[in-house]
Amino acid sequence: MTTIDPNILAKADSWLNGNIDEDSKAQIRSLIDQNPSELTDSFYQDLEFGTGGLRGLMGVGTNRMNVYTIGMATQGLANYLLKCFPGETIRVAITHDCRINNTLFATTTANVLTANGIHVLYFKEMRPTPMLSFAVRHFNCKSGVMITASHNPKEYNGYKAYWDDGAQVVAPHDKNIIDEVKKITSFDEVNWDKNDALFQYIEEDFDEIYMKLVKGLSLAPDAIRAQKDMPIVFSPIHGASGKMVPAAIKAFGFDNVHVVKEQAEPDGNFPTVIYPNPEEAEALTLSLKLGKEVGAELVLACDPDGDRYAAAVPNASGEFELLNGNQTGTLLTYYLLSQWKKAGKLDGKQFMVNTIVTTELIDRICEGFGVKCFSVLTGFKNIAAIIKDLEGKETFIGGGEESYGYLIGDFVRDKDGVSACAMVAEVIAYYKTQGKTVFDVLAEIYNQFGFYKESLISVTKKGKDGAEQIQALMTDFRHHPPAEMNGIKVAKIVDVKESTVTDVNTGKSEKLDMDKSNVMQFYLADGSKISARPSGTEPKIKYYFSVNAPLSNVADYRKVEAELDERIEGLKRYFS
Repeated sequence: MTTIDPNILAKADSWLNGNIDEDSKAQIRSLIDQNPSELTDSFYQDLEFGTGGLRGLMGVGTNRMNVYTIGMATQGLANYLLKCFPGETIRVAITHDCRINNTLFATTTANVLTANGIHVLYFKEMRPTPMLSFAVRHFNCKSGVMITASHNPKEYNGYKAYWDDGAQVVAPHDKNIIDEVKKITSFDEVNWDKNDALFQYIEEDFDEIYMKLVKGLSLAPDAIRAQKDMPIVFSPIHGASGKMVPAAIKAFGFDNVHVVKEQAEPDGNFPTVIYPNPEEAEALTLSLKLGKEVGAELVLACDPDGDRYAAAVPNASGEFELLNGNQTGTLLTYYLLSQWKKAGKLDGKQFMVNTIVTTELIDRICEGFGVKCFSVLTGFKNIAAIIKDLEGKETFIGGGEESYGYLIGDFVRDKDGVSACAMVAEVIAYYKTQGKTVFDVLAEIYNQFGFYKESLISVTKKGKDGAEQIQALMTDFRHHPPAEMNGIKVAKIVDVKESTVTDVNTGKSEKLDMDKSNVMQFYLADGSKISARPSGTEPKIKYYFSVNAPLSNVADYRKVEAELDERIEGLKRYFS
């Protein structure tokens, strides 16, 4: 029989002897008797309230998503809000996506907030994350909570905390909220006495307010009118975007939209996919099948909370090709800047933002149009922070990150898969009126700015041991950096955690002007860039690969692409 660590058993006993429901107590007893390793993982630490909130496996215990850990986190958030806004009316907007326990967790959050005298505006129906972000600012809320685990597997759930600018919390509020949450050491310290008088529903008429702003993003209505019958397929992958994305595409002016029926209804079990992640080609299997049936010129899909999107288009052989987040980000950036320039609206007071693991091709495009492009740490809250800093001074056009997240305009302050899907459709339609395919446009961009190709691998390491292994990998990179990768010399090393940029040839280091984060980046002599970053929301370490080469002749698109793919595969083998 496996011996249980006395400290783990003591924590489990404190729950068994505490004021929790009988079903949770039964689950704990079952773990003690039958699954000591799962008991250890459930109690070996407190589920960390990170800079973006909570995310973890659902279940009983201090290291799991349940009503007690949700309640403790919400009490900490409530305490901080009351400190920040003494004597003021405090409103918090709340919604959720389709995941298991989402209504339970969302109402638990609402109950604890109202118990603390805070007004709650609660979406009557599940809605995508970008609508929660917009609602915070629209209703003059001080905070917002989105119950979602985004694209994580079905066993997960999460809790995204937003501040009064509609963005996920950043410094100093993120650390201050974490401090307040840590002070809540027991669920007995949570005020569970809900006050229904402080609870109000956000009704469906709010959808029209948001949709009007989305429709206002359109830049080429004439092109859409010419291509309004263009077949488009969309899947919400059982998530919260099933109503809003088709409505947005139709609001832009497209009439021929087909929704994947098998994935249209919200379902937290995600029965038709292995993972509800549009970054995974498997998740688009049914979408691509329907795309072939209806002769679609664009296939779109969103993750469960509707902030990320994916796009696939037919290639020259008529087969659908999934565009990665860097490619769609490149297309959107180039299109937006081209349209703004065409309209004479670029006057030096506009800007775009991307993240340090997103393709540097976007930086080159912005340079070509004379538009500033800020590069920030991974996480859309960092993009939103730049928007907030420049609000009223300069105009944000758009920006995003490689993981299928993009934002156009600034009325939302998080990734917006709803408006991004509609705009991608407009991009396809606009270039179609010029007789160009997506790949024709990409070839022209690569010809002008350089052919950049990116890829990603994620290595999953679960549980306590996995977390320790990931930290050991990063420590080894930091203290014993590789001299070469795949036979190519490492020329420069960026250590974002230590805020240093080191020229390997000279050994000289400079200070990196960026917030600290556990990220290592290696620049090779051939222009390749490799980034290593532990995920902040999943038990993974991610390796990002970016290679580039000139494309002197657009006819060589596929030849050069194959060469770049070969370079990427060589780098991947180095890390396997």
